[in-house]
Amino acid sequence: MTDHHVAPPADTVRAVVPSAPKLDIDDVLSDTAIKVIVCCGSGGVGKTTAAAALALRAAEQGRRVVVLTIDPARRLAQSLGLAELDNSPREVAEIDTANGGRLDAMMLDMKRTFDEMVETHADRDRADAILHNPFYQALSSSFAGTQEYMAMEKLGQLRTASEEGGGWDLIIVDTPPSRSALDFLDAPKRLGSFLDGRFIRILVMPARIGGKAYTKALSIGVGVFSNVLGKVLGAGVLVDLQTFVAAFETLFGGFRERADVTFRTLQGPDTRFLVVAAPERDALREASYFVERLAAEKMPLAGLVLNRVQAARLPGLTADAARGAAERLVEIEPDSPTIDLLLLHADRSALADRQRQLAERFTASHPGVPIVTVPALATDVHDRDGLRTIGALMSGGD
Repeated sequence: MTDHHVAPPADTVRAVVPSAPKLDIDDVLSDTAIKVIVCCGSGGVGKTTAAAALALRAAEQGRRVVVLTIDPARRLAQSLGLAELDNSPREVAEIDTANGGRLDAMMLDMKRTFDEMVETHADRDRADAILHNPFYQALSSSFAGTQEYMAMEKLGQLRTASEEGGGWDLIIVDTPPSRSALDFLDAPKRLGSFLDGRFIRILVMPARIGGKAYTKALSIGVGVFSNVLGKVLGAGVLVDLQTFVAAFETLFGGFRERADVTFRTLQGPDTRFLVVAAPERDALREASYFVERLAAEKMPLAGLVLNRVQAARLPGLTADAARGAAERLVEIEPDSPTIDLLLLHADRSALADRQRQLAERFTASHPGVPIVTVPALATDVHDRDGLRTIGALMSGGD
């Protein structure tokens, strides 16, 4: 552990939420019945760092781990000492393997995962038609919810590979930085519903019914619909869309089925959710929504990681007292460096008080949710030592 990662003693932070049950991270990581840990929460709260720290700690304690990140900033690769990450797991070197552990890491390539799914579930000719279709290329790259859906598709692939002897006994998922934490749970169903919806069914109807039957039964209604849609979208776009839907039709049921399987996997006894939040109003509001949604969907919550908590190094010296002392010292010795230290302490103490109030409000609404607090570090985490520090702090400072 390098000096720039030294953090305040853990007991200076635990007092933030004394009434909440304690989340024992090491108990979660060492439980071999747990096969999947999903780190979730709003953007900017440290999910990627938490996922990487958990993965490294679990691997060095003896688990065979693969960590999947959806973070486009590539911070995970850098912190793990890798030049880059891609859509296939890469082994992380220079970790302590004395306990028999192993760590692989990967970063989701949304389009590559979509392509792999098409290639797996369609014959070669149909797959080629889909992959080269302009509408598919747009859908697989930018359709709302595709990233979240493909994250779960990749999770399913990793689960299958693990069960077939892929070498991992723990998968850790860093969820996408969505506008809302709830998007992560909604996206698979939303994308599946789109591809299986009435609009798509109307577009594919001509290919299904064909020739005379189509002309007799639906030529007027669907013909008018197609003419209007053609004017709105343009004839070329409409042809691309209808060609895509006709080729993609055999995969419609598969989307729905895999979305259902994914949802059941997330509800399973071998999965745990860790909600990561900062002690800020919006982040804790998102965390509260997520906790309630997980409960409603009967998904197993391990607890809350309250990250970047301001430590109260001198809890007996309040913000008001520090400011008062600074004001008095200005009158006696205006150039004293102690003045700046007192004002800095006052600001940090006031911040710690605000964070404590927000955390207590969350605990009052969710009294049964276990919590572990992680103090704010002086610098960003960008290497394995920093990840080890975060992992130790999440485990209680050991």
